[in-house]
Amino acid sequence: MTGWDVDPAGVYSVLSKAGTAAKSMSDTGSAMQGNLEEAASAAGTLTSQYGPYSSTVGLVGSALGKFLEAWGQDLLYIAKRTSKSLNGADQATRCYVAGSLEQAANAQQEAAKEPKVDLPGAGGAPGGDRSQR
Repeated sequence: MTGWDVDPAGVYSVLSKAGTAAKSMSDTGSAMQGNLEEAASAAGTLTSQYGPYSSTVGLVGSALGKFLEAWGQDLLYIAKRTSKSLNGADQATRCYVAGSLEQAANAQQEAAKEPKVDLPGAGGAPGGDRSQR
């Protein structure tokens, strides 16, 4: 891997700013998940008037649940992709500074691999195969 011309201070400056933005995005995603669950719960239930008198999630709650189910996998993918990219750039830069261009190239290649996203309870990736995107 010849021809690299990396400004480590510039890389770390960008990584710091990107890390701050990623943390904010993660916090927002966590808050959104909690807010959607609360909203779904507060939206009410459907109750059969003829019995047996059991309640099920109402229409708004059901729609919010479907929204979260559909986008949860994509949001988790974005978080993992971001983390993998930032960590890979950091590791590759550290190897570059240490003079190990081969290790830097390996770190770069590892960071470029697709992250594994397993959403508990999900039956598959709603967004499909991300390698085609």
